[in-house]
Amino acid sequence: MHHSISSVTQNANTMSAVWSDGERTVLPYLWLRDNCGCSECRVVQTTEKRFHLYSVPGDLGPRRVSIEHPGSADEAIAIDWPDGHHTHYPTTELRGLLTLPTVDLRYWDGNFQPARFDYRQFLASDSAAAELIEEFLRTGVCVLVDAPTEPDSSEQLAARLGPIREVLFERIHNVKVDPKGYNIAHTTLAVAPHNDFTSYSWPPNVQALHMLVNECEGGESTVVDGFGLLRELRTDHPDKFDVLCRVPVPFRIFSHEYECYAVNPMVELDSNGELRMLRFNTAQMQAVPLSEPRLTAFYAAYHELSRRVNDPGAQATFRLEGGHILLCAGHRVLHGRTAMLSSGHRHLQDAYFEHDNVRTHLRLLRRAGRM
Repeated sequence: MHHSISSVTQNANTMSAVWSDGERTVLPYLWLRDNCGCSECRVVQTTEKRFHLYSVPGDLGPRRVSIEHPGSADEAIAIDWPDGHHTHYPTTELRGLLTLPTVDLRYWDGNFQPARFDYRQFLASDSAAAELIEEFLRTGVCVLVDAPTEPDSSEQLAARLGPIREVLFERIHNVKVDPKGYNIAHTTLAVAPHNDFTSYSWPPNVQALHMLVNECEGGESTVVDGFGLLRELRTDHPDKFDVLCRVPVPFRIFSHEYECYAVNPMVELDSNGELRMLRFNTAQMQAVPLSEPRLTAFYAAYHELSRRVNDPGAQATFRLEGGHILLCAGHRVLHGRTAMLSSGHRHLQDAYFEHDNVRTHLRLLRRAGRM
């Protein structure tokens, strides 16, 4: 749908633009000057901004404003500034800057099964890669099938997911039964739903769990939509949700060589109050200090969240076979496994990536028109 501007009105520090559908947009003069895209204000080679806001008065106002080519595809707002500078804003460009791009999240429960995608197609086909990434951004989880089963072949995912995020422990973490292993994943015990490296101030937020071989009875994978549960908790018990956003909780993971320790609330919101991160790892959670004045309220909230996370109705369960890769959005989705019931060989490898790089790759695919 083509959007045009029917009129503009100049005010003290802003300009009001009325669109053809009646919608009104307030455009601060400093914003208009700061985002000028001309070659004087941007480095042509890189498109980076070279203009510095301090170089104009704080009470900047335009000398002249006009609408060029009204109603056409070439419509633009033209602004002449007091220092002689000229700014030209195509209407389509302004329309695109009304809001930041968003993804419509799809929430799910234990009846959900992750979508499956062919590994080779994901790497070879831009359209297949875009389809998987879009699903991953919506649901936070998907499975690649027919992947290689050679150790460290997860490195190949970097072509689509960006560079591997290294942590203090192994670059690619081997999960096998190991009497000397440093966490519960190296035992045959069930592993409750959790996300990894809550002991980092900024945990890795994409995790690839790559099953190389699975000849073991039991050990089914489970995933939980942490954001979905938090949305419900926020509606049902806003006071409990608020406490989880405010009380700092210590988390620790260690081996004989390394230790990671960080203190942060379990739930983190962005500047708009939307969910940004859940930190939930019972095995690595340390004691909240007794001096915390909200301790009783925190434990009531933590108990409620723990109950919901461990409700079988919230847990989607499935089996990963050799050559399957489970991708999880680590700040949203909790993962775990059932207990291993036999001594059959089972070898899983973990690698971590960053959500920013995955989203950027999708934008590049869209921009290139290759989807």
